[in-house]
Amino acid sequence: MKKDTKYDMLKLENQVCFPIYACAKELVRQYGPYLKELNLTYTQYLVMMVLWEKETVSSRELAELLHLDYGTLTPVLKRLDQTGYLIRERSKEDERLLKLTLTKEGEKLKDKAILIPPAIGCCVGLSGEELKVLYTLMYKALGNMEQTGKR
Repeated sequence: MKKDTKYDMLKLENQVCFPIYACAKELVRQYGPYLKELNLTYTQYLVMMVLWEKETVSSRELAELLHLDYGTLTPVLKRLDQTGYLIRERSKEDERLLKLTLTKEGEKLKDKAILIPPAIGCCVGLSGEELKVLYTLMYKALGNMEQTGKR
């Protein structure tokens, strides 16, 4: 029987999206034990990384940096506020925006979290140069897709 190549592009093995999806899922799973010790989800960890860097950020800027919508961010921010890691308050300049500020408790997590990136780097099993290439290509693809989506 002759193999039909008309549908080869629909094979899972020919999809660039699948290994990206599977790798992202596995990577988040690898973070699990480390984040459990900090009582954070992966999305909460992303928020905390931004706050560790900036200390104060608007909800709009955070959404842009993390490529997340407000519907996803709202429960995450509420939980981080309840745990005492950040303070949410309405912006005086634009009441539609939340001003997010890192607390002392949130700052303390930073010392524990410092061990996570090297541990995750080890589990990925790529060299420093390979990681740089992967990082560059992923951000290039993300930028291209965001530009395409804005048309």
